[in-house]
Amino acid sequence: MANTTKNQTKKRSVRKKRTGHFTGFLFWICLILLVTPPAVLGWILYSSQQDTGKPVLGNRYEGDLDPAITMDQMTAIENGVAALEGIEAYRVEMPTATLRVYADIADDAGSDAASSKADEIYGVITGILDPNVYFTQADGKKMYDVEIHVYNHPKSTETDDDGFVYLIKSKSSSMSEPRSQTVSQPVNAELAQKLRDQTAQRIAEEEAAKAAAEAEAQAQAEAEAQAAEEGGEAPAEEAPAEEAPAEGEGE
Repeated sequence: MANTTKNQTKKRSVRKKRTGHFTGFLFWICLILLVTPPAVLGWILYSSQQDTGKPVLGNRYEGDLDPAITMDQMTAIENGVAALEGIEAYRVEMPTATLRVYADIADDAGSDAASSKADEIYGVITGILDPNVYFTQADGKKMYDVEIHVYNHPKSTETDDDGFVYLIKSKSSSMSEPRSQTVSQPVNAELAQKLRDQTAQRIAEEEAAKAAAEAEAQAQAEAEAQAAEEGGEAPAEEAPAEEAPAEGEGE
């Protein structure tokens, strides 16, 4: 009898322990499930707040532009351009993956002189950077583009005459050979002149319409002022006649 009681007591104790373990395990699972979503949401909000106002940076040329153009090579190109005759001012820069050279030549230089100078600058560049390596795609890899800008006036506001020359010699990494274009000269001169005439006519019509509207507004304002002036002069009131004295008065 005593053994049976002990066995029952042990079974109850084991059952209570198992129930307690299961209850504790279930409690922690529920606690984790309750705490995790707010914690994740809070971390997302905190990260977003910390990144507010910061640019999202990336590298669209990752794995490309290999080999890369170095600062020493850029300096060598600058020195080579500076050594060329007939260049009054120049600058060499490379925004993103395009090597650009800007050269200001003599004011009286023509398109032939600009083309010749662009060829010389291209020769300087390719003498330092092999175009088949740096300016040509290979194995699906993007490489650099090159642009050479040659002009005889640094600002377009100074180029209202017919002597303005602006030439661009360029080669993208997908082109086999460079290409030159005098952008200061229209490809279709007839179409360009037609567009100029249409623009001039439109501007003249707009100015005429504006002048007519201003004249009409001024005339209307003058008419209103004259009408107000005429309407404001009231006729003078007649003085009341003196009453005759009654009979017997004043005698």
